[in-house]
Amino acid sequence: MSLATRIKTAVSYLGYDVRRISNATANKSVPNAALYKPLFSPWLGPNFKPYYDIAAPRTLVSADRCYVLYTLVKQSLAIEGDVWECGVYKGGTAAMLARIITEYGGEKKLYLFDTFTGMPATDKERDLHRQGDFADTSAESVEAFINAPGVAMIRKGWIPETFAGLESRRIAFAHIDVDIYRSVIDSLEFIWPRLSPGGFVVFDDYGFPSCPGALQAVDEFFAKTMSHPLCLPTGQALVFKSER
Repeated sequence: MSLATRIKTAVSYLGYDVRRISNATANKSVPNAALYKPLFSPWLGPNFKPYYDIAAPRTLVSADRCYVLYTLVKQSLAIEGDVWECGVYKGGTAAMLARIITEYGGEKKLYLFDTFTGMPATDKERDLHRQGDFADTSAESVEAFINAPGVAMIRKGWIPETFAGLESRRIAFAHIDVDIYRSVIDSLEFIWPRLSPGGFVVFDDYGFPSCPGALQAVDEFFAKTMSHPLCLPTGQALVFKSER
């Protein structure tokens, strides 16, 4: 695909006419600042739509956040280790990740951790969520929805107890979507030492006012490391693990 065609495709996602933009630029009728506002929104485009359609019926994660996961899980396929998701709820994003791994991921496994009976006890000083939130799901319904035997490994129970037996596993990419302080800390304390160099972690709820404990946990944990959370406009935070 030529550069001109790619530009036309990108701009067409939001209905812009490339010729009108080019003419306006030539005639200086558009302020320079306006020309550098983001236009490309690939989560609205046709390439991503089939994957988001998998997740959408059973997730609270918006299309732009799902696109971040879609892009990063594909990038993680070249990194040693498996894909982990902590906080599965009804399995929407897990099903999307499983489909990508099935199509492109070779021998990678997708490990899925959740109580499937709602949140554990929360910290009243740090969290807004309460014990039992998000209980309207089950491991059985999630397993049936994902429908990826041999790829998706469901581990039902409390974090970090459900990590038992996985001490020797390497991790390429982890999606942590557990909303509350203690569960984020417990997830990181196990996952980060086992994350391969070049791997990364995404925290779904870092930038949301409903999850102050998650933000505090991430900031506290990484204050002791050389890695720094990057807060995305989606509300997610992304942390890469360097070689050192």
